[in-house]
Amino acid sequence: MAAKPNENKKTANKNKTVKVAPELANSAAERTPYDIVCLSRDKNRPTAVKYIEKLVDGFIELHGDRGFADDAAIVGGIGYIEGRPVTVIGIEKGVDTADKLKHNFGCAAPEGYRKALRLMRQAEKFGRPVLTIVDTSGAACGIGAEERGEAEAIAVNLREMAGLKTPILSLLIGEGGSGGALGLAVADEVWITETSTYSVISPEGCASILYKDPTKVKEAAAALKLTTPDLKACGAVDRVIEEDDFSDGFFSRLKTDIAAFFESRRKLTEQELTEARYKRFRAF
Repeated sequence: MAAKPNENKKTANKNKTVKVAPELANSAAERTPYDIVCLSRDKNRPTAVKYIEKLVDGFIELHGDRGFADDAAIVGGIGYIEGRPVTVIGIEKGVDTADKLKHNFGCAAPEGYRKALRLMRQAEKFGRPVLTIVDTSGAACGIGAEERGEAEAIAVNLREMAGLKTPILSLLIGEGGSGGALGLAVADEVWITETSTYSVISPEGCASILYKDPTKVKEAAAALKLTTPDLKACGAVDRVIEEDDFSDGFFSRLKTDIAAFFESRRKLTEQELTEARYKRFRAF
């Protein structure tokens, strides 16, 4: 029986690749750091939930920090990558206006980082490796977030992740902004997709503070050394992943590589694992 028109349309949409900023696709060598910043924020980029859908089988989302609330900016839970159980925690920006509002544009509140830590401690207890997927302009700002201890929540994550006795891999898939990103990126290795960024502050914030001129965002982006070549050179990231328009092949290869990475970490003792993670950050 012939497929219905709507079924054909759904199949086509499912299999199509994502074109991110196609106007820049043929000028990679000429892109400025600020061009990369714009690419990292492109609305067509797959978000953390899409990565979870493509990489993790049988994903079950877990909710709440057991202290205040469930922060929708952090999506976390358990599932399988190539047959092995994992804990996955992602910062989700949302895909349309309503979804972005629901997830607070990927700006996590203190309860989000505490939920993430709860899930990481659970992973350590049951011997599951942890995959974090980072895409945020920064942590939530506002009186409520500060009153509930935003800085303290991130700081505790940094401390606890440094000593977590299970493998951790962090994947940067868009923006890696300030402490909001670092709160989920104290890992054995940090991988980054080629048009993503990782920085202590946004170019806009840097231009306003350092240059006292918010229009100097391009100069600020260059000064921050936030693109993949500079990040790889200084050791802030361990691997740069070619994006390939985010095709099914891209996710399939990434899934295989993640599984291989976790498999290699199983050979290390808990002490070897934490010492290697400590040395990685001390080397900066």
